[in-house]
Amino acid sequence: MSAEAWTTSLVILSFIVYLYIGWRTRVQDSKGFFVADHGVPSLANGAATAADWMSAASFISMAGLISFLGYDGSIYLMGWTGGYVLLALLLAPYLRKFGKYTVPDFVGDRYYSNVARVVAVIAAIFVSMTYVAGQMRGVGIVFSRFLQVDISTGVVIGMVIVGFFSVLGGMKGITWTQVAQYCVLIIAYLIPAVAISLLLTKNPIPQLAFVFSDIVPKLNQIQVDLGFQEYTKPFVNKSMVDVLFTTIALMVGTAGLPHVIVRFYTVPDVRSARYSAGWALLMIALLYTTAPALSTFARYNLIDSLHNKTIEQIYQFDWVKKWENTKLLTFEDKNSDGRIELTPDKKTSEISIDPDIIVLSTPEVAKLAPWVIALVAVGGLAAALSTASGLLLVISSAVAHDIYYRMINPGASESRRVMVGRVMVGFALAIAGYFGVNPPGFVAQVVAFAFGLAAASFFPIIILGVFDKRTNREGAIAGMIVGLCFTIFYIVGVKFYGMQPWFFGVSAEGIGTLGMLINFVVTWSVSRLTPPPPLEVQEMVEVLRTPGDEPPAIEELDEDHLD
Repeated sequence: MSAEAWTTSLVILSFIVYLYIGWRTRVQDSKGFFVADHGVPSLANGAATAADWMSAASFISMAGLISFLGYDGSIYLMGWTGGYVLLALLLAPYLRKFGKYTVPDFVGDRYYSNVARVVAVIAAIFVSMTYVAGQMRGVGIVFSRFLQVDISTGVVIGMVIVGFFSVLGGMKGITWTQVAQYCVLIIAYLIPAVAISLLLTKNPIPQLAFVFSDIVPKLNQIQVDLGFQEYTKPFVNKSMVDVLFTTIALMVGTAGLPHVIVRFYTVPDVRSARYSAGWALLMIALLYTTAPALSTFARYNLIDSLHNKTIEQIYQFDWVKKWENTKLLTFEDKNSDGRIELTPDKKTSEISIDPDIIVLSTPEVAKLAPWVIALVAVGGLAAALSTASGLLLVISSAVAHDIYYRMINPGASESRRVMVGRVMVGFALAIAGYFGVNPPGFVAQVVAFAFGLAAASFFPIIILGVFDKRTNREGAIAGMIVGLCFTIFYIVGVKFYGMQPWFFGVSAEGIGTLGMLINFVVTWSVSRLTPPPPLEVQEMVEVLRTPGDEPPAIEELDEDHLD
C-alpha cells in the first residue's frame, strides 16, 4: 500500500479508538467533567499528562526548529523539560492539596477575590487560545499532506473528533483518550528515529548515535562548506541574552500552564500527584532525548537529498511533489543554472522549507517503509489532538465553573453546569478552528507565545500564593494585569506591527521572562503597601505548605473578605 493508503487506514483506526473511549467514559456530573472524579491512577495520569504537554509543538515542530537553529534550538529542550521539573517538584503537590478544579479556582480562593478570579480566567483563556492555535495548525498540516485535503478541511475533521470526546467525556474522557494518544505518539516518534539512526550511523539508539557517531562532525563540515555556521556553534541565530530569556520564559511558562496544572487535580491525593509527575517526566524524556538526534538526522538527509541537484533529479522524489503541493516546501532556480542550491542568504537560497515539515517528511526523505511514514502522521495528529482537548477543557471550565457557577449561579444543578461546560467547549472549538486555518506563525512559535503569557501571568501568582503569606489580593490583581498586558503588548507589537525588539534584542518568544519579573515586583510591592490578607487566608497557606493530604479549610473563609 502507498503511504497515503496506510495513513488513511491508521487515521481511521485511531479515530475509532478515540471515539470509542470518549463514548465509554462519558459523564453526567461536574466532578467527572472537570476533574475526572479525582480518580485517575498515577501511571495513567502520567501518560495523559505527557500527551497533554507534548503537543504538536513537541512532536511536529520542535525537532524542525532545532534542525534550523542548531545549538540555539536547545532553548526548547531546556525550557520545556526544565519547566516540567519545576512544576512537578515545586507546585504540583501544593496545587493538588488545595483540592479545587482549576487555576482560577486557586487564584480566586487564595486571594479571596472574585476580581482576581476573573483576571485569572481572562489570562487562562488568552494562554489557552494562543496555545490551541498551534495545535490546530499541526492538524491542518498533517491532513493537508497525507490525506491530500486542504488545510481548512483537515482542521474541520480534527475539530469534529476532538469535540466529540471532549463534549461527551469532559476531563474523564479526555484523560483516557490521552493515554491512548500517548502510546500512539511515542511509538510514532521512536520507530522512525531508530530506523534513521540505524541507517545513517549503524547504531539503533538515536541518543547514543547523536553523541558517539560522526554524524554531527559531518553535518558541521557540510554546513561550513555551504556557507552556514557550524550546526553546533552557539548563539548564531539568537543572542546570548535572547537564549537566556527565551529558555526561562519557556521554563516558568510550563510551570504556569493551566491545562498541565489541571492534570494534577485528577488524581486521588497528593502522593498520587507526585508519582504521576514522576511517570510523566519519564515518558516525556523518551521523546525529548530523541529530538536532538532526529533533528540532526533530518537536516543531514535533507541537504544530501536536495542541495545542488537538478530540478529533474529533485522531482524524481515522490515526496517532493506532495510536500510542494502544501506550499510548505518550494523551489526556485533564481540564477537559472539548472541546479537548486541551499544558501544562508534567504534572497539567494533556492530552497524554502517550513520547519513544521521536518519531522513529518523525514521518514519519506530517508525512504522508510510506507507504514512508518503513515505512523508518523498519526502520531502528529495524536499529539495535536491530545493537547487541543486539554486546552478546550481549560477554556470551558474557566467560563462554566469559575465564572458561571462560582460567580453567576452558585445554585446551578450538576446537569446545568455540565451543559454550560459542553456549550463552552463548542465555542472554544470554533475559535480554535479559525486560528488553525489562519495561524499567526509556526507551531512552536505560536506555542512559545502561550508559554510567555503563562509565565507573565500565572507563575508569580502561584509561587507567591503558596510560599508567601503576605501576598494579598491587591498585589495579585495588579501583578497579573501588568505582567499580562506588558507581554501581550510586546508580542503583538513585534510580531504583527513591525516594532523592533527594544529590550536588549529579546524576541517575542522570550519577553515573557521580563513580564514575569515585572509581575513579581508589582505583586510583592503592592502587597507590602496594602493591608495583609485575612488571618484565615494566612492560616490556609500554612496548612497548604504542611506535609499531608488534608486540604486547607477553604470553606471557612469569611465571606466579608471577598470583594
